Amino acid sequence: MDKSTPSQDIPKHFDPGSIEEKWYSYWEDNGFFHSEPDDRESYTVVIPPPNVTGVLHMGHMLNNTIQDVLVRRARMQGKNACWVPGTDHASIATEAKVVQKLRKEGITKADLTREEFLEHAWDWTDEHGGIILQQLRKLGASCDWERTRFTLEDDLYEAVVDCFIELYERGYIYRGKRMINWDPEAQTALSDEEVIHREETSKLYHVRYKIKDSDEWVTIATTRPETILADTAVCVHPEDERYQDLIGKTAIIPVVEREVPIIVDEYVDMEYGTGCLKITPAHDENDYEIGQKHDLEIIDMLNPDGTLSDAAEHYIGEDRFDARELIIKDLKKNDQLVEIKEMQNKIGYSERTDAIIEPRLSLQWFCKMDELAKPAHENVMNNNIDFHPSKFENSYNHWMENIRDWCISRQLWWGQRIPAWYYGEGKDDYVVAKTEEEAVEKARKKSGNDDLTADDIRQDEDVLDTWFSSWLWPITVFDPEYIRTGEANEDLEYYYPTQDLVTAPEIMFFWVARMIMSGYEFMDEKPFSNVYYTGIVRDSQRRKMSKSLGNSPDPIKLMEEYGTDGVRVGMLFSSPAGNDLLFEEQLCEQGRNFANKIWNAFRFLSMNRTEETQLKYSLEIDEDNLVDRWMLSRLHETIDAINKDMENFRINEALHKIYSLIWDDFCDWYIELIKADEPGASIPEDRLSRGFNFFEQLMKLLHPFMPFITEEIWQLIRDRDTDEAMIVASWPEFNESAVSESDRDLFESIQKMISAIRNIRAEFNLNPNDEIDLLIKAKDEKTAEAISKNEWIFRKLQSINTFDVSADLEKPETSASAVIQGTELFVPLEGLIDLEKERKRIQKEIDRLEGFLKSIEGKLNNDGFVNNAPEDVVQKERDKKEDTETDLEKLHEILEELDS
Repeated sequence: MDKSTPSQDIPKHFDPGSIEEKWYSYWEDNGFFHSEPDDRESYTVVIPPPNVTGVLHMGHMLNNTIQDVLVRRARMQGKNACWVPGTDHASIATEAKVVQKLRKEGITKADLTREEFLEHAWDWTDEHGGIILQQLRKLGASCDWERTRFTLEDDLYEAVVDCFIELYERGYIYRGKRMINWDPEAQTALSDEEVIHREETSKLYHVRYKIKDSDEWVTIATTRPETILADTAVCVHPEDERYQDLIGKTAIIPVVEREVPIIVDEYVDMEYGTGCLKITPAHDENDYEIGQKHDLEIIDMLNPDGTLSDAAEHYIGEDRFDARELIIKDLKKNDQLVEIKEMQNKIGYSERTDAIIEPRLSLQWFCKMDELAKPAHENVMNNNIDFHPSKFENSYNHWMENIRDWCISRQLWWGQRIPAWYYGEGKDDYVVAKTEEEAVEKARKKSGNDDLTADDIRQDEDVLDTWFSSWLWPITVFDPEYIRTGEANEDLEYYYPTQDLVTAPEIMFFWVARMIMSGYEFMDEKPFSNVYYTGIVRDSQRRKMSKSLGNSPDPIKLMEEYGTDGVRVGMLFSSPAGNDLLFEEQLCEQGRNFANKIWNAFRFLSMNRTEETQLKYSLEIDEDNLVDRWMLSRLHETIDAINKDMENFRINEALHKIYSLIWDDFCDWYIELIKADEPGASIPEDRLSRGFNFFEQLMKLLHPFMPFITEEIWQLIRDRDTDEAMIVASWPEFNESAVSESDRDLFESIQKMISAIRNIRAEFNLNPNDEIDLLIKAKDEKTAEAISKNEWIFRKLQSINTFDVSADLEKPETSASAVIQGTELFVPLEGLIDLEKERKRIQKEIDRLEGFLKSIEGKLNNDGFVNNAPEDVVQKERDKKEDTETDLEKLHEILEELDS
């Protein structure tokens, strides 16, 4: 006997809070999330590791919901699904948080040794790290928690060091003094990808420079007047006729009174500013290139914290922006500030601290990218690795074609320390080694000094860019030793390459491109087959959701209010593939309503069960029943469509299809048509069994999107063993022979006819229980026969007295009518309504609407109103006019029906 929960024990209302923790614990306790290599096809996803100190935000919600949908479906398809979770140490962000915490305690980083600081950093990580992973459990993320990794774990740390050494030995890593992006707040170098450029209104200062031994002056334009203190030349275009007589002369730099040459270079844009440039090699990348070309002096006027250094000679110790105001004041006093104009300019900001970036000449470690990039570029452009949507290939292609060497050193303590050791003060007096002992041996050999000891060498203080660890993520989470050994363990052989990566387009270059590079360099294989780029979560005003703007809801509170399943649906409904997500909380409410609709359908079916009800386990239908055939056809049409959507990462569209199949087809039509023929009676057992069997298939299709409610219902329908849980139930198989276009078309035609009858009842204020005579003039005999055979459907859903269908019916007098795909419906009205009274009522409404329309047209014909009122107000009047005209047209049609 079926041991499922009796209908009286099923709660009237669906309460997500009471089931979410129960089923998540059940899945985890029974090992459904854990994967080990076996003989099944692997399906592997590595999580984009969030910052270890991070908390769940809306972007995480979207990204991880999509990943979970993909993983759960793959698991149901019988694949060995492995979703590897983990966190990133996030050098800049985490160190900044630790420094901020210490500052509140009256401690500066300079007060501590490296070891003492790292103790504080680990304490911070232990206290705050892992919060986001717990929150992902609340989201329903079916990660293999036993495989959780952290990028600073000992073996992953060692793998990054191995990578540096290996690439150094292959000739990819070098040390050099170059112009880099400098973050004065974090006091570290940044890669180009860590700089966010914002279009802003800036000031362009026109400043006069004196020409030596003459009464002449030359005017230059600059957005950064404080850097005048480090000018070492003035430059003009060799063909600029305005400045031919100045070439070769000497200019005197304002304030510092430094004499500098006036040089020529074709780099100068004659149309920009005054066509005359100040050259500051230490503080502008292009100026540096010109300085190298013309052998100019380099003056570094900034300290690492953005204050002016002794080399500036003036305003020493002042912040760079305070110094700007001071030099402007002095330029005005000296009558050397000609004018100030406003202009649009792109300003670079640090992605982590939001400080304005300074170009700075600095000795750093770099990774050559040209050779590493070639296979990574080629294998995306030839679609060996597919981007979804494919539009992102254009951005990727542009970046790869213009790739620059990667600055990989960071002036921080939190991270993997660079394995370089210095034994002298010379530019090349260093060795790269994994241990101090190895470094001593290499230093002795390179220097020729056999007496060198550990006391004579010192390790580089810097750490590696965070992305230099996470670019190895798909490899090292499975086999941290592989970079050193070159021999894959069982996990790496089985799980690599992974299948799908879900990430945000803003880290395409930080992470995605670099993972592809490291994959081909170390594994000679792509790291994943597909990259799905999510959009940015924005509010209704199209602003990016953020805590600072206060426009981002708390994901945990959303899940508590609407249920996790409801929030997942809301997120996915608003997320078309690759486009920004315009999130509104009402979508979560729609998700919750959908969960309630599903629960009510389940509860209704369950209320028709008895202790003796035996549900069949096969989806057998009544072949003579159009409704069964239609529902089976719709089910398999949807299975096929969802499979195609999922394969093409159209997850939003897949969810819409299953939503429509459940809400519209199953709940609103199928359930209504399997009800008992007599009011108050239970659904016959054979119909009920078919209803539950269909419902089970629907729950399977829905499970990846709404895991909690589907597992709860699945377990309540029948008594299940652990290995029969919904999470590992088989994904519905598409059966092409079950799809019948003719059955679908016929039933959809009947649906439209019934909807037309409902509209007629509404138009003429007929009670739903009033019996009507229904006459149907079919477009041909075949249609008449099909409709006649399914008269029971009409009678099931409508109160009908006489039902007459024929291909040669005459239209009865005084009747309402509708035309559906060439077939006409007639509902005789005589005897149902007081015709004269109805005519008067409708005419009165027509008169009212015509008066209303006249007043609207008066407004819209008034140029003063149209030209001066706000556009949205004018548009509302236009909308009113259109709606009123539509209503009038309909009322005239009804009046015509009554008069016919």
